[in-house]
Amino acid sequence: MRLRNSWVPAAIAVIFFFISAVACVASDARPGKNVPQNPTVPPPTASSGQSTSPSATPAQSAPASAKDSPSQTQPSPGQPARNQDPSTPTKPDAAAKQDQSQAPAADSGVFVFKKEVEEVVLHATVVDDKHRLVTTLEKGDFTVLENNKPQTITSFLHEDVPVAMGIVIDNSGSMREKRDKVNKAALNLVRSSNPQDQVFVVNFNDEYYLDQPLTNNINKLREALEKVEARGGTALYDAIVASAEYMKKNANLQKKVLFVVTDGDDNASRESLEEAVRRLQEENGPTVYAIGLLAEEKARRTRRALETIAERTGGIAFLPKTLDEVDEISRTVAHDIRNQYTIVYKPSTPKSVGGYRAIKVEARSKGKGKLTVRTRSGYYPGQEHAP
Repeated sequence: MRLRNSWVPAAIAVIFFFISAVACVASDARPGKNVPQNPTVPPPTASSGQSTSPSATPAQSAPASAKDSPSQTQPSPGQPARNQDPSTPTKPDAAAKQDQSQAPAADSGVFVFKKEVEEVVLHATVVDDKHRLVTTLEKGDFTVLENNKPQTITSFLHEDVPVAMGIVIDNSGSMREKRDKVNKAALNLVRSSNPQDQVFVVNFNDEYYLDQPLTNNINKLREALEKVEARGGTALYDAIVASAEYMKKNANLQKKVLFVVTDGDDNASRESLEEAVRRLQEENGPTVYAIGLLAEEKARRTRRALETIAERTGGIAFLPKTLDEVDEISRTVAHDIRNQYTIVYKPSTPKSVGGYRAIKVEARSKGKGKLTVRTRSGYYPGQEHAP
C-alpha cells in the first residue's frame, strides 16, 4: 500500500541527525559535562500523527507506472513493496501502522474477539420478508452449513463490537463533481459507527494511495478524504485487494469492513474481478459494502462486479439513482454493521484439508416469518494472517 509524502520522514531524520551531532559536539566541549558514551537520538516518527507535514508535489508523490512489474518497482525507504506477495512476511512500516496515539490498544477496553485456530467466525445480518433488521434472535435460531454439512455453533454474540474499516473512494476524473457529497457521507458513516472503530482511507484512480492509516481521529480522516485529484482511470479491483491486504496485516480487530464508492468500470487494474473475489474470500476477509454511482451506459458491467463482491463477502451493493442518496446509504451501512450477530463454529472438516468451503446460514424463529441471513458465502481455509 503506497503512502503519500514518503520523503518527509527521511528529510526529518536527516535534520534530526545533524542537530543531534551539533548538540553532542557542543556538549563535549563543556567542562565537567558527563556525556553518555553512546547517546541515542530519538528517531522522528512516521506515524499518521504527522498531520502537519506539507503535501508532496505531483513529481514527489507520483507512483510507479502500473506497467512496472513488482521486480522492477523498488519500494521507497521505509515503505512496504507495492503488490508484493502477501505470503511474504514484512516488517511493519511505522507509517503504515495504525495511529497508535488514536486507535485504542487491545488491553484498554476495546473488544478484541478471541477464537481458537480451528474455528470460523461469521458476522451475519438478518432481515425479514420486508427487509427489516431482525435483532432479537438467539443461538438456537441459527443453523450453519459448511459444504452442505451442519456445523456445531461454539460461540454466539449479539453486540455492537468495534470494526476495522477501510474507506476506499474512487478518485478518477469522472468523480470530480461528486467527491464533496461522497466525502460527507463517508464521514457520517464513521460518526454513526462505533466510536472505537479503527478506520483508514484509500483514494484510488489508476493507482491507489493509503492517505490515512488506521485511526479513529475524525479530523485526520477528513483531511485524507479531501486529498482529491480527480484524474486518471479506475483501478477498482487493485484498490480493494490492496486495502484488504493492508487491513489483514495491520488491523487488531477481528471484524473487518470495506466501504467502497466508485462511478465507473474498472479500466486499469492488474487484478481481475475473479481474482479480487478470491482474495477477499481468504479466511477472515472483510465484508464489502459498495456504492455504484453509475451512468446508464456503465451500469451492467459495474453493477455485476459490485454485486458479486458484496454478495460473496456478506455485504450489500447499492446503486442509487441520484448522488443525494449516498448520505442515507452510509447511515444504513452503519446501522447494518452495528446490528450483526457473531457466530463461531468449529468446522467438521479440519482446516488442513484445502479447498474452498461454501457456507450457508439459516435462521428460523416462531412468529417472525421468513428470515434471510446475509453473511459471507464461503472461504478458503488456512490463509488468515492473525492480527
